[in-house]
Amino acid sequence: MHIHFWGARGSLPAPLVSSHIQSKITAILEQIRPADIETPEAKKRFLAELPPWLGSTVGGNTSCISVALDDPRQIIIFDAGSGLRELGIALAQQEPKIPHYHIFFSHVHWDHIMGLPFFNPAYDPTVQVDFYSPKQDLETILAKQMLAPYFPVSMDMMGAKKIFHCLSQELALYKVTISYKLMNHPGDSYSYRIDDGKHRFIYATDVALSTADFIENEENTAFFERCDVAVVDAQYTLQEAIEKYNWGHSAFSMAVDFAAHWKIKHLVLFHHEPAYDDRQLYSNLQSAQWYIERMGFRGLKVTLATEGLEISL
Repeated sequence: MHIHFWGARGSLPAPLVSSHIQSKITAILEQIRPADIETPEAKKRFLAELPPWLGSTVGGNTSCISVALDDPRQIIIFDAGSGLRELGIALAQQEPKIPHYHIFFSHVHWDHIMGLPFFNPAYDPTVQVDFYSPKQDLETILAKQMLAPYFPVSMDMMGAKKIFHCLSQELALYKVTISYKLMNHPGDSYSYRIDDGKHRFIYATDVALSTADFIENEENTAFFERCDVAVVDAQYTLQEAIEKYNWGHSAFSMAVDFAAHWKIKHLVLFHHEPAYDDRQLYSNLQSAQWYIERMGFRGLKVTLATEGLEISL
């Protein structure tokens, strides 16, 4: 499995603005020494050694992740946030052409469906797009956001063959098994797990983790335990999670506790708060790493989800 992150923000897109860019430039200029710009090699070294919040960006697009299997034309997509537009642009240029896309929805809050109207492959009559959700009315919901006066082009204008699936049990797709689990979120949200027989990947966005998610019953154990990579909602600090108790999202420290409890090897912090800039998000990552060390959670790796991040299993 090859996992690619196209959008990692939560709630709504949060692009870089001029003040953010100017703040980065100012901070970089303050660190430059004469020796750092004497040669091309020195410049490259200086840029490579910048902290990630200065030298890169988490990105501003909302939730979208793709998982490519052994055959790069076999693509499984989780959520259709604004990052889906970037996915469509990139993969439409891939050779050989991808003839078939599979999109699984955690839920249908706007930040997780808003990219669909801009998904270029869906307008290609030679392409097939399959949509999956445990919700019975998925087609109606997706079509409504493209009706006037909300959008100028209706879903009927999408030329691709569109098939909608209402999930009722785990699904065998290509050479993997995909299962799902209801999570704690207003209006419901579902996490997904891909199992290829060797590795297991979990996508668990938009969840307010609770004691129920730590109970070692048969259902939880079968779904969560010892997975290789888990993408988990980590929108808040602990204080914010307490203040926004019923908002349906988790603190990064809670995500760490969850991953450690279920012996997950690699935790990816996801669904970032749109009000956080890059510096704050990387500060949260540092705090999560400190917390792992402090609690003695050996063997647990933690990564910040960023646009363009790739993980291979």
